[in-house]
This record gives sequence, C-alpha cells and structure tokens, in this order.
Amino acid sequence: MSKSANKSTGTPATVALARTGLPHTLHPYVHDPRSRYFGEEAAAALHVDPARVFKTLMVELTSGPEPLVTAVIPADNHLDLKQIAALSKAKRAALADPAVAQRVTGFVRGGISPLGQKRQTPVIIDQSAAAAPTIFVSGGRRGLSVEMAPDDLVRATHGRLGTISRPGLHWS
Repeated sequence: MSKSANKSTGTPATVALARTGLPHTLHPYVHDPRSRYFGEEAAAALHVDPARVFKTLMVELTSGPEPLVTAVIPADNHLDLKQIAALSKAKRAALADPAVAQRVTGFVRGGISPLGQKRQTPVIIDQSAAAAPTIFVSGGRRGLSVEMAPDDLVRATHGRLGTISRPGLHWS
C-alpha cells in the first residue's frame, strides 16, 4: 500500500495519515453531486462490498464526558444510538447537525473523515471492521476514499472498536 498523498488529493485527512507512516492506499473516484448516500456511492464506484466501506458520522452526546464523538460504521448499516451512548458513558446520543459536524471536523457532509479533523473527537469504529483485512473510509472530501487495515485506523485515530451499528440502509 502507498504511504503518501499526492498534491491533487491532499486533504487534512490524507496529510494526517501520511504523517503516521501507516500503510494505506488512496482511491479517488468521480463523485456524483446528486448522490445522497455517500458510502454506497463509494462502494459502487470502487467495486467494493459496502460492508467494507465505512461512513463517518458525528454524534452529539447528552450528559457524557464528551459533547461529540465520531462513529465509523459500515455503509450498509445504521448507527445504534443507544449503543454509542452507552459506550460513551452518555445518557443519550443523536446525530450531530451537519453544520456542527462541519465546524468541528472541517469536512463537509459526505467527506467527513475520522482522520485529520480540525478538532479531534473520540473515535469509535464498529467492531465489524476487525473482520476485514482492509476497510475504506473517507479521505476528507467527496470522491476520495482511503483503504487501510482496521487496526491501523484504530492507531491513526487513537480510536477504539465497539459494536455501534445494526444492519439496514439509509437510516443514518
């Protein structure tokens, strides 16, 4: 796998990842501006099983130690809000408003990456990632995915694994 981003695809996410020295491969693809389901779009464009393409969701917590966490779940699943609240020691969890997510991460909806966020939040990656040799996450813009080993993503984000999703499409 490649270890560096070229100038045409450099984003805060790919720059942060390159600094770690962890192996990864960048996969640019043509983004359709009409697409509403970015993870599925990436899976189709890259000819990859949607279970290996992970979407990044920003989650607001109520009465927890952190106001926001980053959830990384398979594109073909939806977020289990009760489970992420429990793992985050919070009373409740809700998807963050897209404007809040953009302000905190520096990335637009559909391009949010768990890597290189403007203000890094705790990262929880769905346990299902551990079953794959590599997974795909956003490279920090629509039309760019990063492929890497799940353990390396945990290391790069200082994240942790947890069961935070359930099968089902288009809910989150």
